[in-house]
Amino acid sequence: NSAAGFRRRLIVTDSVFSMDGDIAPLPGISELARKYDAVLVVDDAHATGVLGCGGRGSAEHFGLDYNDIDIQMGTLGKALGSCGAYVAGASQYIDYLVNKARSLIYSTALPPAALGASLAAIDLLVAEPEIVSHLRSLTDYFRCGLKRLGIAVCDDPTPIIPVVVGDPNKTMELSAWFLEQGVFIQGIRPPTVASGQSLLRVTISADLTHADLDMVLALFAERRKDFS
Repeated sequence: NSAAGFRRRLIVTDSVFSMDGDIAPLPGISELARKYDAVLVVDDAHATGVLGCGGRGSAEHFGLDYNDIDIQMGTLGKALGSCGAYVAGASQYIDYLVNKARSLIYSTALPPAALGASLAAIDLLVAEPEIVSHLRSLTDYFRCGLKRLGIAVCDDPTPIIPVVVGDPNKTMELSAWFLEQGVFIQGIRPPTVASGQSLLRVTISADLTHADLDMVLALFAERRKDFS
């Protein structure tokens, strides 16, 4: 309501938040955008290749029509394993960005090899959508394993699983310890997260096996007292 007098209104959100892996309530946000005649901009960086039956992202996950999201952006460098990014939307928005966005106008074009890798990754997702369901199965398996150890984790279906430690020094010590055991789990501390919320950011990959996850769970069991 406070923005009613403005000529343009924007609602900008991540679809999947990068530290906690939680998902924005896009259906409700889309309704707000329509109600207040706002442009909805969604960053799908952590949803592309992960959410939805075929990895098409947050719109597919929620069963939204793509017209419900005015501008969707995402990366080619996370789940798709290449580099670069994309912006999708109506021609009026794309034409504006092509002609006005300094970060595009003054950037060097992506190498053909990177573009080829991105297209190949998209083709693979289309041909083998079971990759996405396999990733979800591995994620559920690992999350349930942590819960059996008494370690609190969220229930969001994304492969970003934050394990809160609290103390930043202990968090970084644990991250270094896991690396010594051959497992890279990034430690996250302020200002990236709030004070007292330092965490280990576990991310699951589709090329892992249950044996890999069992090995990591055994390491968490060894340091279980650090997460109480």
